[in-house]
Amino acid sequence: MAGLCAFAVGVVTLRADEPVLPSPSAGSSVAASPAGTRYGLFNWLDSRSEYGQGAFPEPFLVDDSDLEVNEARLDWLHTRADGTTGDLVTAEVEKGFGLVTLELEVPYERDTTAGATTEGFDNIDLGARCPFYQFVSANGLLDTTFGAAIEVGIPTGSPVSKNTELVPKLFNDLKVNNFTLQSIFGYSTLFGPGDDGGLQTFEYGFVFGYTIDHQHLPLPGVLQIIPVFELSGETELNQADPGHNSVLGNAALRVNLKAIGRVQPRLGLGFVFPLDQNARADVHGGIFTSLVFEY
Repeated sequence: MAGLCAFAVGVVTLRADEPVLPSPSAGSSVAASPAGTRYGLFNWLDSRSEYGQGAFPEPFLVDDSDLEVNEARLDWLHTRADGTTGDLVTAEVEKGFGLVTLELEVPYERDTTAGATTEGFDNIDLGARCPFYQFVSANGLLDTTFGAAIEVGIPTGSPVSKNTELVPKLFNDLKVNNFTLQSIFGYSTLFGPGDDGGLQTFEYGFVFGYTIDHQHLPLPGVLQIIPVFELSGETELNQADPGHNSVLGNAALRVNLKAIGRVQPRLGLGFVFPLDQNARADVHGGIFTSLVFEY
């Protein structure tokens, strides 16, 4: 994936230097050629795509898959179950280089069960993602991007972080008019000591969104309001309980505010709930708050 992304970045740079062709003379009929918008390795990318243009809302439970140039965020997930409460605070920075997005996540976890508390820094996650194929319909109504990503979780040695995690992923970002669907699939493997060492898990997530622009809902200081619904699941593939599946849902709202100088704040609030019995064993309900800064 690294070679493909490096090639794409180089192609993007060359495209910026291409000469501007003169407009066709009056009376001529020139149809827009899809081939003229193609670029990248095997001409698999399309310059008309809105991937990386802010068309897709930042997810909550599900990993981000859009291109982010300069973004920082702070998330807090508070959950509860029978006699257990959990808090997960995550700081994240994303930086784009051409079509490649690099990310760094630093999470801190605190769990309390029957009065006993376990806390510490969870795995520090390093990630990268890049699109490799795009299709945009002639009228621009349908816009889809396929890409690949990888994430490496580095253990901190805290009570909640003992194993290295490696997760290769595939994703798709689909936009149809104001509707968006982000899909991501990953294969997680844990390395290290303890019962979790060697555990393999299939991870998947879907993010449904509908963007309401300021012109349709003119609230002061608000650029966009995006209702979001997420599905986040994982299925164990080996060890003691293969086939064990757990799915969480999240009904949320993302509000993109007008920029303050060079910084655009994006607020988010979600209500997390289990969608099957396995998820209910760990989470009865939760609240997800998210503060994103694009700069």
